[in-house]
Amino acid sequence: MTTPCPTSTSADPPGGCGPAWERPGARPASPANLCLFDLDDTLLPIDSDHAWGEFMTRLGWVDATEFARRNDAFHAQYKAGQLDIHAYIAFATEPLRARTPAQADSAHRRFMAEVIAPRLRPEALALVHEHRSRGDMIALVTATNDFITAPIAQAFGIADLIAVRLERGAGGTITGRIDGTPSYRDGKVTRVQEWLAQRGLAWGRFGRISVYSDSVNDLPLLEHATDPVATNPSPALRQVAEARGWRVLNLFD
Repeated sequence: MTTPCPTSTSADPPGGCGPAWERPGARPASPANLCLFDLDDTLLPIDSDHAWGEFMTRLGWVDATEFARRNDAFHAQYKAGQLDIHAYIAFATEPLRARTPAQADSAHRRFMAEVIAPRLRPEALALVHEHRSRGDMIALVTATNDFITAPIAQAFGIADLIAVRLERGAGGTITGRIDGTPSYRDGKVTRVQEWLAQRGLAWGRFGRISVYSDSVNDLPLLEHATDPVATNPSPALRQVAEARGWRVLNLFD
């Protein structure tokens, strides 16, 4: 029995969402185009990483005042392109390290239902579906960690997630460290190259490369695109996009 696509139509082939090369168990083919989506403030109208911190406060996992102060400070650093991502991951995962994987997963299911699901906008789902229906190779490329974003990628029907990988120890416990290159700023380019190489592909293999992002942090990735799209852009990215003649997409009001 197959799982229907989040925005399925009769154009979707039997056996799951998207073209045959994208489905589990399918023989890899050669997609003509590549599409890379940022997540926070691009496909989602919120920052899922920051929202998860607020959710942990609601759960009583952290001291509300101190955690909010530090969480907001790190968020401001990210917006300014000055985030020490290793320090941030050590801070942000501390409450998770005090819980079992089962407790963490249970909390995340609540987070999906209460915070993320109401913010899955039809416009964003339709944009992903548009690229899937064209047969594009799609990935979600985010600086938010894989614990938070894996279920969100699934909600968008995106099989390939390139996120900050949390190092895990015995029994799946989170250590507070990053596994490999963090997918942040130039690290996004490195991680996408690694992902493509695992599939015997490279940037030059594609006729068109679309990259959607709201943040100037993603300039290194946007500069690899034939079709860069400043999506719900920050003022800094809007300025760059207008100067370079890039498309600006206001996906959300």
